[in-house]
Amino acid sequence: MSAPAVDWELAARVAPRLVRPGPAAAWTDRMQVVDSLRTAARTALPHAARVTGLEPPEDPQTLVVDRGGWARANVQALATVTGATPKAPRRPPLGRGAATGLELAGALALLSGSVLGQVDPWGSVRPRLLLVAPNVLATERSMEVPAEDFRLWVALHEQTHVLQFGAAPWLAGHLADRVRALWEHQPRLTPATVRRVVGAGTWSPLELLDPEQRAEVDRIGAVMSVLEGHADVAMDAVGTRVIPSVRQLRRRFTRRRSAAARATGIRRVVRTLLGVDVKMAQYADGARFVRGVRRRVGWDGFNAAWSAPELLPSPQEVADPAAWVRRVHG
Repeated sequence: MSAPAVDWELAARVAPRLVRPGPAAAWTDRMQVVDSLRTAARTALPHAARVTGLEPPEDPQTLVVDRGGWARANVQALATVTGATPKAPRRPPLGRGAATGLELAGALALLSGSVLGQVDPWGSVRPRLLLVAPNVLATERSMEVPAEDFRLWVALHEQTHVLQFGAAPWLAGHLADRVRALWEHQPRLTPATVRRVVGAGTWSPLELLDPEQRAEVDRIGAVMSVLEGHADVAMDAVGTRVIPSVRQLRRRFTRRRSAAARATGIRRVVRTLLGVDVKMAQYADGARFVRGVRRRVGWDGFNAAWSAPELLPSPQEVADPAAWVRRVHG
């Protein structure tokens, strides 16, 4: 299988049109959320740096976006990762790539309603933080938690990602190489694939991959587990002096994730096709790895992972923190 042709311009144009509108809010309330998230991002960075022991960047970039802006940014990032020109992605000959462009637009539109924040290491000259204002607002309302605490908590998670890419300048390229290798030999979803998902709730799109591709997915998954688990541990480690309701936030957010994982019907199909449950497992697996390493060698010992690609944990080591500690620290 070879990389599919993608009409990136079509995807960037259509994805924002397909997103669902955010929660109802007065214009002044929406602007207050935007201002509050910008403040939270500035406040969170030094706290995340203190907890993790990583150096903050000198000129951090934060964008507060709506769902359409998030989808458009991810088209640009994916175009960059797969080798297209970031600002003017290569457009395939007329008629080629339209279907894949529309598939991509649809997938991003579906995801756009659930992402609270993201660090994009490819869409600019340096990693940039994206905070999705309508999703933060909708989530804090549904969880019934203090808004300012929740916004700072979310920003702490995402700023930890900023610190990770700053500590490991090679990391963005390393991930891009891995993703590009999969993209160039990826399977295509077909109506038959969707029918299989509907008919077998435990089926996964990973079954379409050959053993080499599956091994690559596992290696990428191990890196993502560390990134997400590290950020999850850091956002809680600031404690109640910084975020008074941090324990309540974790309890309610975990309950929310668990409820979403029990989805059935079309929601289950969408989660399976988009790999949402795989993402959720990465948070839990990565957090266990980070805590296991930290108990043995502390934050400084854990931060050796950012020194070189070969010091990242393997999939087997994510499940066995002691094995990683033995390999890296002796």
